Amino acid sequence: MMRSPIGLVFALAIAASALHAVGLLIMKIRAGALPLAWGAGMFRAVVAWGRDPGWIGGLGLQFAGYLLYFFALAGAPVSLVAVAMQGGVGLFFLFAIVFLGERASGAEWAGIASVALAMAMLAGSVRGSEAEQIGSPRGLVAISFVLVSAAALLGARLGHRGYGAAMVAGVAFGLAALYSKALTQVFLAERDLTVAGRLACDPYLYLVGVANAVGLISLQNGFRRARGIIVMPLSSALSSLVPIVGGILAFGERIPADPFAAALRVGAFALTIAASALLALGEKLNPA
Repeated sequence: MMRSPIGLVFALAIAASALHAVGLLIMKIRAGALPLAWGAGMFRAVVAWGRDPGWIGGLGLQFAGYLLYFFALAGAPVSLVAVAMQGGVGLFFLFAIVFLGERASGAEWAGIASVALAMAMLAGSVRGSEAEQIGSPRGLVAISFVLVSAAALLGARLGHRGYGAAMVAGVAFGLAALYSKALTQVFLAERDLTVAGRLACDPYLYLVGVANAVGLISLQNGFRRARGIIVMPLSSALSSLVPIVGGILAFGERIPADPFAAALRVGAFALTIAASALLALGEKLNPA
């Protein structure tokens, strides 16, 4: 499989995360003027979003970032790219304070700090080269079944709350990252077909589209219900945790052999879970 220098991969992912953060900021700014996509009114709400120039502009920036993210995935394990993408969390956090005037409670600050520390620990656990294999369809099916079931349960019980929508978005975007990695592998392997033919015959292309659509709708609902300073870190933490665990189970990626790096990565997993709980608690006690 084609490999790219780790420095180039991280540069692409950081640029992608910056575009992603700016796009999300615009979408958050427009959230108050747009309807909630929920229940029978979901289709009408999504149509209204699509007619809003500002929201479409934010979506366009996210799409540009996603293209860079796709190129980064073609040259590195999905878990490494997920780490590099976390720069957008800090950027959005800064935007939320400066441009949106958002503030956080004590529990929320603890959750946000835990996310930042977890991402730093993940970055510290990265080594220059980590093994990967061609994705296992059975592994992806199993992971998808478990996570889609979890997201459906979260959506049914907590989707009306900002943090619940953020959790669903994080799971959906995490699955989209796994499908994107599988898409790049199939695309690079099927060299006998044209580019259009390779894409049209690749089932992962459609799974990427569905997962991203679910994530986008859930994230926008989260922005409508809660502060971006809570929604973005919570969604981002879960969207990183899913591809890292999925990379191990479906792509043969492994916990680093170095004991210190392994401890950092396992600790980051635990911190991400703790941060999710803190942010959910803080948002519940201090709703938007």
